[in-house]
Amino acid sequence: MKPLKPIIANLPAGLLYSFIVLTVMSGCGTSQAKEEAPQAAQLPVLKVSTIPATTYREYSATLEGRTNVEIRAQVEGILEKIYVDEGAYVKAGEPLFRINDRVYKELQSNANGSLQAAKANLEKAQLEVDRLTPLVSNNVVSEVQLKTAQAAYQAAKAAVSQAQAQLGNASINVGYTIITAPVSGYIGRIPYKAGALVGRAEPQPLTLLSDVSQVYAYFSMSEPDFLKFKNETAGNSIAEKVKQLPAVELKLADNSIYTEKGKIETMEGQFDKTMGAVSFRASFPNAAGLLRSGNTGKIRIPEQFSQAVVIPAEATYEMQDKVMVFLVSDSNKVVGTPITIAGKSGNYYFVDKGVKAGQSIVYAGLDRLHDGTVVAPQHVSLDSLLKVRPL
Repeated sequence: MKPLKPIIANLPAGLLYSFIVLTVMSGCGTSQAKEEAPQAAQLPVLKVSTIPATTYREYSATLEGRTNVEIRAQVEGILEKIYVDEGAYVKAGEPLFRINDRVYKELQSNANGSLQAAKANLEKAQLEVDRLTPLVSNNVVSEVQLKTAQAAYQAAKAAVSQAQAQLGNASINVGYTIITAPVSGYIGRIPYKAGALVGRAEPQPLTLLSDVSQVYAYFSMSEPDFLKFKNETAGNSIAEKVKQLPAVELKLADNSIYTEKGKIETMEGQFDKTMGAVSFRASFPNAAGLLRSGNTGKIRIPEQFSQAVVIPAEATYEMQDKVMVFLVSDSNKVVGTPITIAGKSGNYYFVDKGVKAGQSIVYAGLDRLHDGTVVAPQHVSLDSLLKVRPL
């Protein structure tokens, strides 16, 4: 083989220039390729582990007192006196309102007079029967006269009963002029003021009285959740399954947890066709009166996991309605893997399928990754995360 230097020396000027340029460019390309070799991304990697944990299923709820009574006038008249104020606590039997009773007392007096007159007629009819009875026995008068007197006595007796009923009705109306609390509870808004004309025909009640010593929380469960409850809860009937449910919590509108735990007591007999859900009722003690009718919140039903696969929510991403994680292989390459979430607590997911204990996932920097990317793991532990941000 001939030496390269003589060959280059014999080349024409144009070819020699092209040879030199290609040689330089080839050397530069090799150098640049070496300088731009991809570096493995240094990212935090979490080793998946299992821990005992409790997750909660949450359902929006509305609260009502154990008893909510609309206080209405039973008789028509002028509202003369209001004994209570809005928001006050009253005991059963305590007077709330007074309606002017003059008309009804007059009717009571009139009914009483009618009763006295009916009783007098009854006595008169009795005397007539007593007078005619021996005369008929001695054949002094005909038996027809006695029967007529007895019929008059029965009519007088009926008139007495009718007058007594009218007096009783008038007395009831007089009693209705004082409106008392049927149960103990808190007074709601009072839309009427003293001097207003009130009666049974009014569409708006005088007030709403709520017994909130015990509060009911009503919430709805979707059909898939109901089927899960039916299949996973012990018991031969729905009533038995409801009794087996654990104590539940109430998350208030400010995301605080109510201090007392409640118990799910009943469920409706059928699904709401428009919503595809069935309603449940949970009961909470409310001795301190902290809860009121009309409050809203969320029912939290606990679910126990003896060994749960727990991963932080920020270690996941969504793709086509699937929750995904980047699983790290032995060669430190990542691959997007879908997971099935069994529950959630705070910022942590409880994983049912997709990853197992002992595998590693990328914890942060997911936007820089795609399938096949090589990472330089910087290991973090679940324990260290839980110390900073507990379940």
